[in-house]
Amino acid sequence: MKRILLTATLIAAGLATSACVTIIDASHEDGWRAKAATPFNEARDLCRETADVHSPAFEACMAGQGWTRD
Repeated sequence: MKRILLTATLIAAGLATSACVTIIDASHEDGWRAKAATPFNEARDLCRETADVHSPAFEACMAGQGWTRD
């Protein structure tokens, strides 16, 4: 019984963590580079809600999501 419970717990943990999406060593056509970042479109959309795309605040928001511009 303990073995079944342990197996079920490990499977549940594996499924729960597989839903997390992380991009490692990525680049985007607009000169953005990332390491262990939020997916680009998701980060961009989130940052657009709080700052103008051409502002330093936008770049700071993107950096907080793991993206930096060349």
